[in-house]
Amino acid sequence: MSGRPQIGGARQTFAPWDDPAARPLVRFEGVSKGFDGAVAVDDVSLSIYEREFFALLGPSGCGKTTLMRLLAGFETPDAGRILLEGRDLGPEPPHRRPVHMMFQAYALFPHLSVAENIAFGLKRQGVARAEIAARIEEMLALVKLEGLGRRRPDQLSGGQRQRVALARALAPRPRILLLDEPMAALDKKLREETQFELMALQQTLGTTFMIVTHDQDEAMVVADRIAVMREGRIVQVGRPVEIYEAPADRYVAGFVGDVNLFEGRIAACEGPLIRLATDDGALDAEGAGVVGDAAWLAVRPEKVAVHTEPPADGRNRLAGTVLDYGYLGDWTTYLVETRPGRTIRAARANATRTLLRPLGCGDPVWLTFAPSSAVVLTK
Repeated sequence: MSGRPQIGGARQTFAPWDDPAARPLVRFEGVSKGFDGAVAVDDVSLSIYEREFFALLGPSGCGKTTLMRLLAGFETPDAGRILLEGRDLGPEPPHRRPVHMMFQAYALFPHLSVAENIAFGLKRQGVARAEIAARIEEMLALVKLEGLGRRRPDQLSGGQRQRVALARALAPRPRILLLDEPMAALDKKLREETQFELMALQQTLGTTFMIVTHDQDEAMVVADRIAVMREGRIVQVGRPVEIYEAPADRYVAGFVGDVNLFEGRIAACEGPLIRLATDDGALDAEGAGVVGDAAWLAVRPEKVAVHTEPPADGRNRLAGTVLDYGYLGDWTTYLVETRPGRTIRAARANATRTLLRPLGCGDPVWLTFAPSSAVVLTK
């Protein structure tokens, strides 16, 4: 599509959170919320910036949707406050907040046409009829549904209904758009296509988007920054590459992508390297620590090399047997048993149409990883 925004380039240079003078668009300050004695959101402080595509990522029940509903005004904080451009949103009811929410189930009115669904919020705002008509056409073009304004939701595909819900949420031109698991109902291929379309749309409009999802891949693709949540608290906030390559703790390392964890104690510190004594042997990694302290090495499967012959370098070398494997097209994932009850996951890219050396169950292999590929975790 000509004129498509350069999403990747824009995201690489967009970092207002690194500017001490930048003012957040939205600020959560010590926000807490509970239901029937159970804490859903626990003392959350968080800043979101204008034009940012921000993701709340976590498992079901971690508090991410509650945090979004607090911003929308559908719930009231038990403690703390939420600011929009420095203004406390506490006294403002949902319909007066410049915040709109696209629900997981889309919540389209079945008796209204596509155009009437898009116009619904505009009519409630008292927008003039001519402006509503113009805005409907603008939204239909934006979400590529030209000519479908007269259809009803039951005459549309799942992907088209999602676009109508998106157009309806964007029509009033909110300062921030909230997306609650917006692609959960789509099939895998359509979901992947929609992710990039959503990113392009956000870049075109310049609207701040905040998405709630439990899908790690989805968050990694669409977001400028991700907040990983656990039991009502935010564990880590960062760019997708930071979350993946430098997780704050074992929870983040295990929740975002696959990971191999090696537990042990720091046996030595030699310059930029530490040596960890583990049940898998002595392992080296780049990092800092105190001799005698407990630590874990986190190593992603794609950082683990698979050898069919013993490698010359004995550092970070594990001998094992292929226990199982899965061919995924672009990757082949191997489960390698290095000792009874201990398996290591390794991923080998299928760079050619045939594997360099096909491996099967029971084959002996050697695994290695570079010290720079291991992340040292202390919690």
